[in-house]
Amino acid sequence: MKKFIFTLTAAIVLAAAPLAMAQDDPGKGLYLPGDITLAQAQIAIDAGLAKAKEQGTLMDIAIVDAGGNLKAFVRMNGAFLGSIDISIKKAKSARSLNMPTSTLHDASVPGAELYGIEVTNDGMVIFGGGELIKDKDGTIIGAIGVSGSSVANDMEVAQAGAAAVLASFK
Repeated sequence: MKKFIFTLTAAIVLAAAPLAMAQDDPGKGLYLPGDITLAQAQIAIDAGLAKAKEQGTLMDIAIVDAGGNLKAFVRMNGAFLGSIDISIKKAKSARSLNMPTSTLHDASVPGAELYGIEVTNDGMVIFGGGELIKDKDGTIIGAIGVSGSSVANDMEVAQAGAAAVLASFK
């Protein structure tokens, strides 16, 4: 019985040490290097919001991680409800194909090589507003998708978010 209590006590002490050290980042050690952090996702959202306000537009902004999973999302007051799904799909489309969604348009028109791609993967988006988010080494750590205005405005907001994360590495 004493051996069991000693083993149990030692296990608790050993398990508690890493938790105490990770108080600043409770998830430390639980996410992979090369994946966007919540702080970086917030940088992208803040920059996107600033650009949208500058444009006078109302946007839905989605951030996905390196695996294409939703990491962060914001819907500006009054932004289109239909743009929620579009912004998320723009981010997922960019990440799953490792390219901005704006590059898909010409390749997906009738008769082109990727015609029909938009109906795959539970719906891909084949127009601008999805951009890759990279670190200082060029590693893709996530993607941003923006919807709510013209394609040109969506692209500007997405590009501002991705650029802000890259600039945060310098």
